Amino acid sequence: MSAVIEETPAAVREAETGGARAVFALARFEARRLLLSKVVLVCFVLYAALVVWRTPDSWDGFPALQNADRATQNGPLLIGFAVLLGANAAALRSRRYGTEAWFGALVVSAGRRTAAHLLSLVPVVLLTVLFVAWQFTWEALKPGAIGSGSPAELAVGPLTVLLLGAAGVLLARLVRSVWAGPLAGALYLLTFVAGPFPTGGEDATWLSPVVPGATYQSLPSDLLGRPAAWHALYLTGLALFLAFLAVLVSGGRSAAVKAGVAVTLAMGLTGAYGQTGGESAELIAARKRVSLTPETEQRCVERNGSRYCAFDEWLPRTEDWAEVVDEVRSLAGGSAHSRPLLVRQRIDLTYGLDSDTAIDPVTRRNQVTVGTDWGGNRVPEFSAAVASVLVAGSEEEGSAVCDGRMVTVMWLALAWQDDPVSALSRVRLDDSVEGAAVVLSPTEPMEMAGAHTEVVRRLLEKDDRDGVAEKVRAHWDELTTPGVTTARAAELLEIPGPVEADECEG
Repeated sequence: MSAVIEETPAAVREAETGGARAVFALARFEARRLLLSKVVLVCFVLYAALVVWRTPDSWDGFPALQNADRATQNGPLLIGFAVLLGANAAALRSRRYGTEAWFGALVVSAGRRTAAHLLSLVPVVLLTVLFVAWQFTWEALKPGAIGSGSPAELAVGPLTVLLLGAAGVLLARLVRSVWAGPLAGALYLLTFVAGPFPTGGEDATWLSPVVPGATYQSLPSDLLGRPAAWHALYLTGLALFLAFLAVLVSGGRSAAVKAGVAVTLAMGLTGAYGQTGGESAELIAARKRVSLTPETEQRCVERNGSRYCAFDEWLPRTEDWAEVVDEVRSLAGGSAHSRPLLVRQRIDLTYGLDSDTAIDPVTRRNQVTVGTDWGGNRVPEFSAAVASVLVAGSEEEGSAVCDGRMVTVMWLALAWQDDPVSALSRVRLDDSVEGAAVVLSPTEPMEMAGAHTEVVRRLLEKDDRDGVAEKVRAHWDELTTPGVTTARAAELLEIPGPVEADECEG
């Protein structure tokens, strides 16, 4: 009796043992085509150009990293649009070219081919991770950077690309029209331009992939109140759910696929539920506390005789504040030349994160307010606040100065800067160097009459800063006396007097 041994056909062996290799081979092929597609390449070039254009000057070189992490989420929206189109077109390629019927003769099933298209998204997602890391690291390495970024916030960009790519593949399996992908992409772009979040309340806002911050100022990380970790879980679950669902509708009915659909759906729903509920009572109480009694949440350091109090993440920035204070005091006369100041960081969240109201000036003498943003216009604004306190005694009195003392205030605030006339335009609300204007500061703004502007500009345009400083010190008492006229201040400083009246309007 002889036994007949029949060799298993090659196709069967491939189906049983080589399916995974075939899927990965197809995924590598599709990944290369996706990365080299024109729309993806163009969008990555635009993304890189956006980073190079905006990052060097963002936050005027002094970023708060709890803001910089969210700034990495916009660029990947553009990449996601390209990947949505590219993945959808790749999954429909056989239908466009009329070769769909030939795939029935292949060992690799439709479900495995769909899995390969989904795996082809991995390289473009990883490339997005590199771009996000590059953008954030650029901010983090700036000398003035403070705070820390959130890994969950940084993950939003790459997860958005994965989500849109999986949506493109699923759309190809549900709608076989080649126009479905471009129409979905156009709808996505319209939604993005109009505002990338749905209406229906704050909780519904978090159903969008990207949710920008609703605050006009930088805040301590623990006061942001963003459910970033839950949102990352929501995006991860939703992206993987769409991926497993695409395999399922393509005929992949294995237990692993069905389990994947169930598990990822649970992940998405858990994340969606976790990011709802609004702000906790503890968070609201903490915001109220830092608004009304910031001293209870701050640490203070001594620098050159003055005291600087800030939230923990901003303590490294006290050196920059001290440089401004020392420059302004070096130009002052009388006791102000060495007067110690208390510089306290203040924020106002009384009316919510989206409130843009001015902070009330303090009545305590020799105390100066500084905000949470720094660089650019914030420097001359803080300098003006320091000068007003040295001249008038307090922020409240300084904000009400409307006589010739404003000449001394503005000269002290701006004369030490590299381009004082340019700084004058930047500290004024209308960016002008002529006529009356509002002068911005960390608290209530001050007001310059046309006469003040005329005299201050003449002083700032003089090359002899040291000579002007000597005159300011010599006549300090009279220059800082309430009621001194602008004409008298100009006379003491030996420059032509103003043509216009020397009182402020209002």
